[in-house]
Amino acid sequence: MKLNFNNFRITLKTVLEYLFPVEKVTSYFKSIKSKEDLQKFIQQRSAHVTQTTLYGYLKTRMGHKFTLMVDDEEFSKSINLAKWNIYMVALADCSFYVFSILISEKNLKQNNCREVFLNIIENEKKNGLSEEIFIKAKTDFLNRLEKIDYKKYYLEEPFKESGLALYHWSPIADELKELDKKIVLNSIKLKWNLIVEEFAKLTKNLKFN
Repeated sequence: MKLNFNNFRITLKTVLEYLFPVEKVTSYFKSIKSKEDLQKFIQQRSAHVTQTTLYGYLKTRMGHKFTLMVDDEEFSKSINLAKWNIYMVALADCSFYVFSILISEKNLKQNNCREVFLNIIENEKKNGLSEEIFIKAKTDFLNRLEKIDYKKYYLEEPFKESGLALYHWSPIADELKELDKKIVLNSIKLKWNLIVEEFAKLTKNLKFN
């Protein structure tokens, strides 16, 4: 079947918007000066990592068939399920990392990690986050929170869990995922490295008294 390039490009754009609204993942930050800025950064960058890695993996494995499969109801459901579950773990990883850096390197005294994470997932309900995934994300986050050492977290594979979530939830056959595991985990690690670099630049001159 011959694909029209313009139609193909439109379909790709539609798929990206299907995963997450464009405005959520494209904001440019000049600095981070408030709790609201921090919450927005965590939310948008977690969405960006989820979108680019999940979409990138599916596109690599399926090629142009991926865009054609978006119209398939069951496949669309599986993408949506994967999206939200990966995103919830990405949010937790990013929240813990950001506050670990601020507490360890910037002398932050007021730890709002719990509040920020819960605010984000509560707000995501209006964007389609189901009650079931919301409850699971909240429970998993609070369980992890009890064990977090903020002085060390950023040094100890801080984004490991979201990598495993991408591997687990991606709607790809298990036998193929097993072959791809190293590549999949490395791909999300590289994406997070870019977020780490960005956050370091944004907070370069930030210091709490």
